[in-house]
Amino acid sequence: MHDNKLIIGISGGTGSGKTRFTKELIKRCDSDNIVHISQDSYYKDLSHITYEERCNVNFDNPNSIDFNELKNDIQSLINNKTTNIPVYSFKRHKRMDETLRIDPKPIIIIEGIFAFHDPRIRDLINCKVFVDTPADIRILRRAKRDINKRDRSIESIFSQYINTVKPMHEKFIEPTINYADIIVKDGGKNAMAIDVINNNLIPMIETKING
Repeated sequence: MHDNKLIIGISGGTGSGKTRFTKELIKRCDSDNIVHISQDSYYKDLSHITYEERCNVNFDNPNSIDFNELKNDIQSLINNKTTNIPVYSFKRHKRMDETLRIDPKPIIIIEGIFAFHDPRIRDLINCKVFVDTPADIRILRRAKRDINKRDRSIESIFSQYINTVKPMHEKFIEPTINYADIIVKDGGKNAMAIDVINNNLIPMIETKING
């Protein structure tokens, strides 16, 4: 464990409930002592290509993530330095001009489908949580999210799922469950996840906050 930081990684497939789990965790703790970094912020900037070309990029491949930048920003927070993280637009498939200022806190939560993929980032994480949810539930959640928040059609969502999301999950995401310290079924939605928060992570966080 880092001398002055507790770093929690939360991973799992798309639509698994990672974000809800993270929100439940933060809700039960002192949010003033926690910083949440989403791996989604670190999709590589594609503003140099057309929108049509960006729409055809495989965002479910880890090559779409700038792990160097993510690692450097985490390291800055570990070193008690303020950092500015990217702001990514899923509607435009590119980074925005503005950035988000993040101040260092005792607890750092890193959340994303590839949170455990890169060994340099994986080695920084003290506690790894994998949210394991059945594929049929995940695709329905993803479809609902992409329709409501990203202006996607149902046809494009299921085409993408068959062609990239499912094979990339099986190749790159599902195997990282082997790195997990804690495996949670269906994220923050079920009682088991809440028990994991209360019985395992909360004491670690309280110890770190209280010194």
